[in-house]
Amino acid sequence: MLAAAAAELAAAGCAAPEAEALQLACHAAGRDRSALLLARRDPVPADSPLRTRLPGLIARRARREPLQHIIGTAALLDVELAVGPGVFIPRPETECLVDHYLRGNALAAPIVVDLCTGTGAIALAVAAAIPGARVSAVERSPEALAWARRNIDAAAAARPGLRIAERVRLVRGDAADPGLLPGLRGRVDAVLTNPPYVPEGSAVDAETRADPPEAVFAGPDGLDLIRPMAPVIAALLRPGGHLAMEHDEHQHPAVAGILATAGFTGITARRDLAGRERFTTAVRGGAAGG
Repeated sequence: MLAAAAAELAAAGCAAPEAEALQLACHAAGRDRSALLLARRDPVPADSPLRTRLPGLIARRARREPLQHIIGTAALLDVELAVGPGVFIPRPETECLVDHYLRGNALAAPIVVDLCTGTGAIALAVAAAIPGARVSAVERSPEALAWARRNIDAAAAARPGLRIAERVRLVRGDAADPGLLPGLRGRVDAVLTNPPYVPEGSAVDAETRADPPEAVFAGPDGLDLIRPMAPVIAALLRPGGHLAMEHDEHQHPAVAGILATAGFTGITARRDLAGRERFTTAVRGGAAGG
């Protein structure tokens, strides 16, 4: 059954058909991967979810509905997030950005801002990894804000000892607004962001087309939001504060120029696990932004 499901997904052009078939089978059966694999030679009754439910899930994925929409969740590091239509699905490249920050952070109680938070993925990953961190998660889209609220509330209920509800603040705001977060101007230790950066008209896969367009595309060169964001971020960060910004693998030179103009130093391209330059880090130089 798994082999047939994987073959159907492969024929549809899914990138990881075997892994996705297994994940959908686990979701259908309500069993983890190990339990399902241990039972792989067992007879499958006619009323098993693997017969009654799995074929429909496979058919949906074969139509290139995102896997995360079908199972209802996505993960970023050790944080599980509810996802669905109306919010950007977190990708592995963002894990690299967050992991880089976590490895370099030496502060026990940093003030962090997650711009374009979407599901709340970055904010919650930081709050889960650094128990003293205080994070402001900023989002403009009402639909995405509802998903982020759901995820923050779920994380707070699942891990009460982390005091997520006290430490993660959800803010409706525009990342390009010069008046954003006035109470934090010049005080923020780190800004982490995965803004929209795909040039309009770019060919994207079916899964990306399922994301909200405003969370993916940003003008002819993909930099229409990053340009006005840069001075906003500079104003929020304290001198010496850190920025990590995700972007397309070809955009680092342009992003570096934008950040240099905004007063950043130490501008460095960072690579993902495939060796592509997928995010840039920088340090706020000089006096606090005004």
